[in-house]
Amino acid sequence: MRIYSSFDEIDKDLKILKLQTEIDKEEIKLSIDQTKESLSPVSLIGSTIGSIIQKALVLKAVSKIMGVKRVVASTRKK
Repeated sequence: MRIYSSFDEIDKDLKILKLQTEIDKEEIKLSIDQTKESLSPVSLIGSTIGSIIQKALVLKAVSKIMGVKRVVASTRKK
């Protein structure tokens, strides 16, 4: 516990605490806005499409490296 020797010290600490509280509130607002933005339908669709494209490119690169050929099932009738 801090012992104060003047009211000026108390006022200074109170101002600092008030500013810290305001900063914390603004950080919470920013976090909420970022969360809302990341959960928006456009963002979710974009990240899903990006993930699918990335996986397709990785699969293509791995198949080229490993020499794996794509097998297509034939639907011919006999």
